[in-house]
Amino acid sequence: MNITTEVFRIDSINFEETIKKAALILKKGGIVAFPTETVYGLGADALNPEAVRKIFRAKGRPADNPLIVHIASKEQLYKLVMEVPVYATGLMDAFWPGPLTLVLKRKNVVPDITTGGLDTVAIRMPDNHISLELIREAGTPIAAPSANVSGRPSPTDAEHVIADLAGRINAVIDDGSVKIGVESTVVDVTGDIPVILRPGGIGIEDIRKLAGDAVIGYNDRLVGGEEAVRSPGMKYTHYSPQTEMVLVEGKGGEVSDKISELVATGHENGMLLGLLITEETASHVSADEMYSLGERDKPEQAARSLFTGLRWLDSRGLDVIIVDGSVKHEGIGAAVLNRLRKAADRII
Repeated sequence: MNITTEVFRIDSINFEETIKKAALILKKGGIVAFPTETVYGLGADALNPEAVRKIFRAKGRPADNPLIVHIASKEQLYKLVMEVPVYATGLMDAFWPGPLTLVLKRKNVVPDITTGGLDTVAIRMPDNHISLELIREAGTPIAAPSANVSGRPSPTDAEHVIADLAGRINAVIDDGSVKIGVESTVVDVTGDIPVILRPGGIGIEDIRKLAGDAVIGYNDRLVGGEEAVRSPGMKYTHYSPQTEMVLVEGKGGEVSDKISELVATGHENGMLLGLLITEETASHVSADEMYSLGERDKPEQAARSLFTGLRWLDSRGLDVIIVDGSVKHEGIGAAVLNRLRKAADRII
C-alpha cells in the first residue's frame, strides 16, 4: 500500500476550502483522517462498502470488528435505524453532540462491512465543528474507527495519525490535539434496559441518571474465541505500545510502593524503565523516563495524557513501561482504567 497522503492543516482562513477538499475525497470513495472531540477518526462513506473496506485494509483491522457511524443530524439517524426507544431519545437529547455512541437495530441501507455483519449499527454525533461540517459537506454518514494501526494507542494528535498511517490513507485534517483523549461511551439501546458496552467520555453514572437501570455489559479483559461483539474495543488487542507494559492498580500509597519496588528490581537487572504516572506518585518515585497523567482525582487529565504518554514512552527505547493505576475510577476514569487494562501485558 503506497498512497500519497495529503495533510490539510486547518485554520479559520482555509476552513471551508479544507472541508470541501476532504469531503470530495470521501465522495470519491477515499479515506480521510479527521479530528473529533475524543480521538482522531479514520473516515469513509459509511454506505459505500468498497470505501469502508479501505479503512480495514489501512488499519489492519479484523473484519468482524464493527465501526462507529458518525452523523451530523438526527435526520440522518432515522435513515439508518429501525426504531429508537424513548429512553434512547433522552440520551441523545442530553449528550448529542458528544462522546456517546448508541447501538441500534439497523436498516438494510447500512452495509454488512460497516457493522461487522451484525444486525445493529453503532452511531454517534461528534461534538466537533470540523467533524460535523465534514459530514454535512460529504452528504453522507461517515464510518470512522480511530485513525491508527489496529492495536496501537489511539491517536489524539494529527502527528500520531501520520506516524501510523502515512502512505495508507488519502488525507489527514490536522487540527492539533483533541479535547477529551479517550473514545466515546458505547451503549446498546436495542432492549428494554440500556447496556453499557464500553466506558468512555460520558460517565457510567451519568448514563444511569438519565436511563435508570443501565447495566454494564463490557469486560475490562478481552472476550475471546468466536464470540460476536456489538462494540469496538471488546475483543481484539487495543491501545497497546510495542514496549512491554505493566499496570499497577490499587490505592495511592500501595501503588507508589509497588512501583518503587518494580523500578528498583528493574534497575538491578540493567533495564531501562519508563513511568506513566500520577503527580502524587511521581513525588515518591522516579525512573529513566517519566510522563505525567496529572492528578489522581482529576481523571480528565489522565484521559488527555493517556495515549500521548504511551506513544511518547514507546519511542524512548525502554525495556518496560510501568503505569500508575491509582487514577480515580469514576466518570471518565472508568474509561482510562478500561483502556489501560486492555493495553497492559501484565496487571499487578
